[in-house]
Amino acid sequence: MSRSAQRAGGRRRFALAILGALAPLAPPALAQPAASPATSPAAAAAIPAEPEGYRLEAYRAPVPATLSGARVLDAAAAAELWRKGGVAFVDVLPRPPKPAGLPAGTVWRDQPHSTIPGAVWLPNVGFGALNAETDGYFRTGLSAVTRGDVNAPLVIFCQRDCWMSWNAAKRALAYGYTNVSWFPTGVDGWGEAGLPLEAVEPRP
Repeated sequence: MSRSAQRAGGRRRFALAILGALAPLAPPALAQPAASPATSPAAAAAIPAEPEGYRLEAYRAPVPATLSGARVLDAAAAAELWRKGGVAFVDVLPRPPKPAGLPAGTVWRDQPHSTIPGAVWLPNVGFGALNAETDGYFRTGLSAVTRGDVNAPLVIFCQRDCWMSWNAAKRALAYGYTNVSWFPTGVDGWGEAGLPLEAVEPRP
């Protein structure tokens, strides 16, 4: 098999992985605030421990309460940093690619996404395994939002119960970033706190 064919096959497999992971990731609900899982013994028992490596499947599931090396934020703490300014907020919600082989004339519309105002959207960087292209995209995106300063503060988020943000924050630490915060309830917790959201497009 030629190298070009191998690359094309790799891109198709990665696209299928994105589509599979996106199935349970619905747009953020901004209706009624959910009850805190800390008030429920059953919910507390369901909180998993940190894995040694990255989460590789079932990305929409309860997440750990901690991330070694990172600060964990609730909505109030995230809002405080946002209001102070000078902190890069990075949304890592995945986005499906345009399907290959659509009939001629088919109009493809990407699903709209709203995020924390001023945040940069770097989709698809929270998978447990990244291909070289996506890994490079994440590294470049982080370098851009921090202006090349690995000590600059970062807040990484997705939605509630989304391992994509946990993986991405862990990966940022592995890249050498020293001031990483993880906001596990993400846009869900932000909206439920009555904080503003704005439409966003992915960073090219």
